[in-house]
Amino acid sequence: MKITSIALLAISHLLSLAQAIWLDTNNVTTIQMDCALIAEGLLSYYEGSKYGGTIGEFTWPYYWWEAGGAWGSLIDYTYFFENDTYVPLIKEAMLYQVGKDNNYIPLNQSTTEGNDDQGFWGIAAMGAAERNFSNPDSDKISWLGLAQAVFNTMTARWDHADCNGGLRWQIFQWNSGYDYKNSVSNGCLFHLAARLARYTGNDSYVEWAERVWDWMYGVGLLTEGDSWFVYDGVKIDNNCSNITKFQWSYNQGFMLAGCAYLYNYTEEEKWYNYTHHLLNSARVFFRNMNGSEVMFEAACQDYNSCNDDQRSFKAYFSRFLGLTSVLVPDTQPTIYKWLVDSANGAAGSCTGGLDGHTCGLSWTNWTVGWDGYYGLGEQMSALEVMQNLMSWHRPPPYTAETGGSSQPHPASGYGTAPSNTPPLDLDAGDKAGAGILTAVIGISLVGCCVWLLL
Repeated sequence: MKITSIALLAISHLLSLAQAIWLDTNNVTTIQMDCALIAEGLLSYYEGSKYGGTIGEFTWPYYWWEAGGAWGSLIDYTYFFENDTYVPLIKEAMLYQVGKDNNYIPLNQSTTEGNDDQGFWGIAAMGAAERNFSNPDSDKISWLGLAQAVFNTMTARWDHADCNGGLRWQIFQWNSGYDYKNSVSNGCLFHLAARLARYTGNDSYVEWAERVWDWMYGVGLLTEGDSWFVYDGVKIDNNCSNITKFQWSYNQGFMLAGCAYLYNYTEEEKWYNYTHHLLNSARVFFRNMNGSEVMFEAACQDYNSCNDDQRSFKAYFSRFLGLTSVLVPDTQPTIYKWLVDSANGAAGSCTGGLDGHTCGLSWTNWTVGWDGYYGLGEQMSALEVMQNLMSWHRPPPYTAETGGSSQPHPASGYGTAPSNTPPLDLDAGDKAGAGILTAVIGISLVGCCVWLLL
């Protein structure tokens, strides 16, 4: 059969649109090519560069915190593959969302933001400092300074009034979840403190990390024994005695990598032991598939109940595993197998969509292919588990002593906005006054409408 040049061009175009993922975990070039395709798919959910979009934010239904997680993933992508393609985009997004006090409490989030939301952006900034990501143009702002600002404002909200410490999930009492102290908010603070300690060499960050660890252990969010699990959170009622015992992979990862950072910096045996205990217990997030150990989100995947947030948790878990493996080297054999097996599973799921490489949620059925799920979380998770195979091909996270160029701003983040102070507490008089004011405004609006109609 004779094929015309036009037909050949058409076939070539179709093949380029449906380029599939063929992963070779021993070949850096194929890992890079696959991750480039997945990163491109991740950014298909970003509309910050389009008319009507907000710089730094992804499309609905992806909340602001997950955008912080995604930019953190792309910062690592840039570093692992020495690829500057997305540097201007990442830099623009990360700096647009800092807020007027340079602490990742921007005006568009200032009444709905939770402690964990802010924490994710702070960790992305910390990653930028540790990876020597392109520095901001102004000497008044730095990646390290932004991470320090997030740390400063989070510690200012440490709540002694209920349960003798801990961070609440929400910053403001009018938001649902204000009465909940959860592991992700406190884990963000622990994790960030550990990384700041290692980068700066300032032991005051270690003291804060120990404070968070001790509080979480004391209240029952951390368990030890045969299994070292991290539970979801506690309601403040009854002195935080009722624990919500869901286990999420990213909570395990926050604490695991935080301990690895602390051991790498302090060389204290307890942090080494904690790292290995948490790593051993992380097996709950892997399913044995004919000898392969493949990552899955244990609390929701079996029930097909993972929401948009939970479908991204494997991304951060993969990132934290990669960091742990280079900071505590004798964890590398276990983590390497987990990442290789899971990356193969993820690649098998990345066969969907019109592009042929849209990634799915389930990696345990990779021989079947794409499971029909898609979204920012699925793309981010596949990207992270694959690119963290590069963890041992590039230098470990930098510090101020080993070549880190980001400058400190240790007192940054404090401003005049109420979101920089401990959680607001409205007394009965305040609430009554607010109710009267609301009623007056409502009556005024009704009166205006009647006047317009007449």
